[in-house]
Amino acid sequence: MRRFLLLWLIAAVLPASGQQKKVCISVDDLPVVSYGIQDTVFRKALINKLIASLKKNDIPAIGFVNEQQLYEDGHPDLFRLSLIKSWVDNGLDLGNHTFSHPDYNKISYEEYTQDIIKGETLTKPILESRGRSLKYFRHPYLHVGDTKAKADSLAGFLSRRGYTVAPVTIDNEDYLFALAYHRAKAKNDTALALRIGHDYLAYMERKALYFERQAGRLFGRDISQILLIHASRLNADYIDSLAMVFRKNGYVFVSMDQALHDEAYQTEVTVYGAWGISWMDRWALSQGKKRDFFTDDPETPEYIHKLAE
Repeated sequence: MRRFLLLWLIAAVLPASGQQKKVCISVDDLPVVSYGIQDTVFRKALINKLIASLKKNDIPAIGFVNEQQLYEDGHPDLFRLSLIKSWVDNGLDLGNHTFSHPDYNKISYEEYTQDIIKGETLTKPILESRGRSLKYFRHPYLHVGDTKAKADSLAGFLSRRGYTVAPVTIDNEDYLFALAYHRAKAKNDTALALRIGHDYLAYMERKALYFERQAGRLFGRDISQILLIHASRLNADYIDSLAMVFRKNGYVFVSMDQALHDEAYQTEVTVYGAWGISWMDRWALSQGKKRDFFTDDPETPEYIHKLAE
């Protein structure tokens, strides 16, 4: 009887497919999104809190660096470099997010690729000094190229440079919530900040479940998801709660390497445009899905848009 009860409990918590649901947490715009706050105590506290929460929740996250943020008056800044080193020394991974976060839709292939190379200058040696390598690249704005020719040119460059593209499946507007939250905190409006945090978690849960359903509709199964968030005060304060949201919905946290083992990421993209959208959406468009396929995508509350204007 006891053995039967144990088996029943295991079946109850596992997804119906019998497969454990997986998600990779990726964090853009390292070392921090500070909205112009240069105070070193604030910046260090923010990244330390983010790192501590990721470690506490056993999340093997990867952070994508804009190396421009690591300079002061044209020279590498030791304090800012220390934030990146702390991230790596706590077992978290790093990827290239370009030097200056340019928009590939607005500049040439030559300018963009030079910015990628410049974005390796400091990050790559930090990883290599610790026996690791700079492997992943994340496109700013998720703009991979608005034509097939431009996208293929960049993909070829990245491959030759030894990079693997870091896709995103759970795309969202956490940056709008983060800016609204920052402004509420700056005004010491505790009630508003709490409301934003509460609504952020509810929104992210709806987003996760939406893209989970989309995966089921496209692939007939759960896939290893990749979530994009930013290195903001909002996420430093709420990553513990966000981890609980994913665990409640049956997810375990995996690395980028583990996520990309899923065959779904070999799915061909054949449609290109000026958009910066989830790979789930790219795959759907490439399979000829029309507007009604995307109608349930959760929207950011209007009050958040207004606070972030």
